[in-house]
Amino acid sequence: MKKRRQMAFSALLAAFVTAALWTHSVATGDPSIIAGRASVVDGDTIEIKGQRVRFWGIDAVEKRQPCFHDPRCATRIANALDEWLASSRPTSCRVRDRDRWGRFVAQCYRADGADVSRWLVSNGYALDWPKYSRGYYTKDQAPVDFAPPWDWRKAKKL
Repeated sequence: MKKRRQMAFSALLAAFVTAALWTHSVATGDPSIIAGRASVVDGDTIEIKGQRVRFWGIDAVEKRQPCFHDPRCATRIANALDEWLASSRPTSCRVRDRDRWGRFVAQCYRADGADVSRWLVSNGYALDWPKYSRGYYTKDQAPVDFAPPWDWRKAKKL
């Protein structure tokens, strides 16, 4: 019972924070908040209002990266993310940085307050990336069906 109350409180708090961020960004035009309907680019990148947003602290399989048991897993992951985001719009992102390709790097949340990166990691769709997250999502990590994307890119010299 206590765990259920904690989960309900966490969900309520996350929803409040998301609503506050979204309201703040609309009211003030705060450039550190990007909010709106998200289009999925791949497993760790979305686009909102023409702005590419890379999820902070995680890394998902690359489009051309093979998985161990599913050759189309990158597409499957992107489709699952799209469906999940569509069930609670809008998506709000708190910008933390920009990457070398000019994308915003941000922590993103659905309208119900759910952390997008945490959902991806806990469903085995992405890996916590300790180089950037310092282990923020480690406790949520589910098994994945692919090699760490950072190792795959390094081997491919991408």
